[in-house]
Amino acid sequence: MAGVSDKARFHLERAAPELREFEEKEIFTKDEIRSLVTKRSDYEHLILSPGTKPTDFLSYVAWERSLDRLRAKRSRRLNLQRSSTSRASHARTFGIFERAVLKHPGCVPLWRAYLDFAAHEAAAAKRWRRICTRALRLHPTDAGLWALAGRRAAQGGDMERARAHFLRGCRFCTGDAALWVEYARCEMEWLARVEAKKAGKGVRKGVNVMEAVKATEAVQEGDIMLFDDEDEDDSGDEGGLLLPDPDAQGGKMAKAEVFDEEATKKMEQSPALSGAIPIAIFGIAKKQPFFGPAAAETFFDAFAGFGNVSSQGKIVQHVLDTMVELFPNHPCTCSCQIRQPLVGVDVRTAAFPKALRESLARLKSGMEKTQDKKELASKVVAWMDVILATEGLDAAVKTVLEHTKRSLEESTC
Repeated sequence: MAGVSDKARFHLERAAPELREFEEKEIFTKDEIRSLVTKRSDYEHLILSPGTKPTDFLSYVAWERSLDRLRAKRSRRLNLQRSSTSRASHARTFGIFERAVLKHPGCVPLWRAYLDFAAHEAAAAKRWRRICTRALRLHPTDAGLWALAGRRAAQGGDMERARAHFLRGCRFCTGDAALWVEYARCEMEWLARVEAKKAGKGVRKGVNVMEAVKATEAVQEGDIMLFDDEDEDDSGDEGGLLLPDPDAQGGKMAKAEVFDEEATKKMEQSPALSGAIPIAIFGIAKKQPFFGPAAAETFFDAFAGFGNVSSQGKIVQHVLDTMVELFPNHPCTCSCQIRQPLVGVDVRTAAFPKALRESLARLKSGMEKTQDKKELASKVVAWMDVILATEGLDAAVKTVLEHTKRSLEESTC
């Protein structure tokens, strides 16, 4: 245990300058500082002892973060300027996480907590992607980590990088539909953003499709993940040599080329803007081991949530045609057929009662042909409950839904 004590003392001594600043600025009293030193010493001995668990590190991090929140609150009350203590606290938390993942590299929740902390630090974009790269190298079959990486790139405006993450992850994660559905959802969100930009939201009116795509893909510097050997080297991030820009003339940047009419027309006719990518994702997913009625219904649910995408109807119809072909009488297929008329229709509009009438007509035929009436009834009741929970729902529509719901529950008792 002597080795443990020496290591604990080493880490405690590194926090001594911060503690002196606490005392000098009267952020904490001497008794409080003595108490927190004791608490920190207990945590250090705990995580350095043999047999330590990932939860011990997470408890230590939670305590450090609560201490930092208290420090920040008292500093504001004392009108103190931002000091080195905040940076020291964040650095110490990063250090605890780093020691945690080195000791428990196989603990995915620990990596997730590490990534979550780095994601909330404003200046930790490069650190985040390095952490995520290490986590993915250790856990290439974890769909959640791949989805996290893809989502991060997409939110930063780099759809090319996001697609690369999703495609690589889908090669490893063939036992579950979660990552594939998340990839399809991400592509639908991209289509929604492009169409919103074309409509003039966030940019000037009359923007063409190529400018809309460019507006949705503004890459944030430093938020790129690489998986080759150069990722471990920082020379490529800052201070390294860059290839000259072929468009630069005389050492000055040339004016960016304006999209001509022909290029814009080709882009507008691109299959990607008419839903080809989500359809392709679903098509490849059909060939995977996980594919079945439940997986197909998950894709249907994901696509049904994007009423602001013009190609939604075509994509939903493609999924439904596949389900009818492969699983014609399954409750999942019948449920999707019943819901299809309601897809993309706002429950508060005048078009909803007409769509609901068509949906209830399909409900009757679906209950007759399905192979499991009880399961189908439970699925229908589930999405009816969601509609009934909507505020401002028309009273007549609410009455019809409640009556249909009672009939289904009585018929399956």
